[in-house]
Amino acid sequence: MDPEKQRAIARKGGQNVPDEKRSFSQNPELAAKAGRKGGQSVDPTKRSFSRDHQLASEAGRKGGHASHSKPRTAAE
Repeated sequence: MDPEKQRAIARKGGQNVPDEKRSFSQNPELAAKAGRKGGQSVDPTKRSFSRDHQLASEAGRKGGHASHSKPRTAAE
């Protein structure tokens, strides 16, 4: 499937659920628990962020810039 078409479909799915009904937005504890569970499923020797704090910091900055780089429109 065309990657752009796949992104468009994924966006529509996320937009159909109001913020107040999204589990993680309503329950930060649940989100934290899910994040820990995901992290624990990775072999400790392969957790690059836990071994390289600078790499984690750079990735966080990159993600923040990417999510705020272009203004959203009502159509998205």
